[in-house]
Amino acid sequence: MSKRILFLGAAPSQVPPIKYAKSQGYYVITCDYLPDNPGHKLADEYHNVSTTDKDAVLDLALNLKIDGIVAYASDPAAPTAAYVAEKMGLPGNPYESVLVLARKDLFRAFLKENGFNVPRSESFYNLTDAMRWLDQISVPAFIKPVDSSGSKGVTEICDKKDLEAAFNYALKFSREKKVVVEEKIVKQGYQVAGDGFIVNGKLAFRCWADEHFDKLCNGLVPIGQTFPTSHNENLLSDAHKETQRLLNLLNMKTGALNFDFLFSEDGKFYFLELGPRNGGCLIPEVVKYATGIDLIKATVDAALGLDCNYVTQTNVKGFWSSYMVHSLTDGAFDGLYISKRAKEMIVEQDIYVSKNNQVKQYSGSNDTLGMMILKYPSMDIMLDMIDNMEHDIRVITNS
Repeated sequence: MSKRILFLGAAPSQVPPIKYAKSQGYYVITCDYLPDNPGHKLADEYHNVSTTDKDAVLDLALNLKIDGIVAYASDPAAPTAAYVAEKMGLPGNPYESVLVLARKDLFRAFLKENGFNVPRSESFYNLTDAMRWLDQISVPAFIKPVDSSGSKGVTEICDKKDLEAAFNYALKFSREKKVVVEEKIVKQGYQVAGDGFIVNGKLAFRCWADEHFDKLCNGLVPIGQTFPTSHNENLLSDAHKETQRLLNLLNMKTGALNFDFLFSEDGKFYFLELGPRNGGCLIPEVVKYATGIDLIKATVDAALGLDCNYVTQTNVKGFWSSYMVHSLTDGAFDGLYISKRAKEMIVEQDIYVSKNNQVKQYSGSNDTLGMMILKYPSMDIMLDMIDNMEHDIRVITNS
């Protein structure tokens, strides 16, 4: 009898592991509260259950007698997957540990308790307490929901009078209705993103990238990641050691990781986030092009308890990026300008919008209009292009 896998979520970004599971002959079950999501059409059966309702998902999983559970590229669903796996004795990571990684308030507190470098950061349910804390850390500061994903609800403030608006904006994106107020660490070079994979408790593989933002719209939402990272090996070695120390403390055993970290001007390593899941933004797809390591396959294999020893550290060959197609303005979509040189570098592209669709200025991953993977001739050309991509790839709108 074929293995039965429950996938939490079936959004466009979550389709790749569903396709892989189907290709292996597994029985695929999907669940979320959005029946029109494309992954459901590929599944053997679909259930309308919220991926954040851990007890409802557990009831479903018990009834369906599943062999594995996957929360691919989803922060909110990751604790649910861990909870179900723990209750059913399926492969996975400790629920409490996954919860620490998935919630910004718990993660910051854990880092502080265990001697990691951490920005001064506290989380609040009410504005008055947040204001008192901001008086202590001053500005610039980041205001963000404790539990959102895709950079939704995040604001950087440079004046204390802007706290109230930023706090209320963050609340809109928080299920917990709790908001982080955190000092800004001045970084050297680029912020670092990318994915990794744990095999038998060890960080067996990591593929790190420079993270890029669009200065012309929202400078806090990533528009792409460039591989390999431009940071030097000494700094990356520190990042690897501190990641392994964190994994040991949390007793993490298996599966994908999505990184966000930086190095301060004096060379200290700071975790921003360590998501207990694969990255969105086509990161696993770019990683496969750049290294040959298939993290989509590995995620499904790990959920079924299969041997994942084929995931080993492999260096990036060539210069690669993901790119989130996005609009700088609100308006009706009128097409996409792509320069001659960019056309030659695009390896994959998927555009989600059609002519005259209303589009919004980019303010969160939910405003992404399409995705691309590009291969560049050199690091210099890659970094110059992605930091000034409006010259090469541009959404045209009619207001």
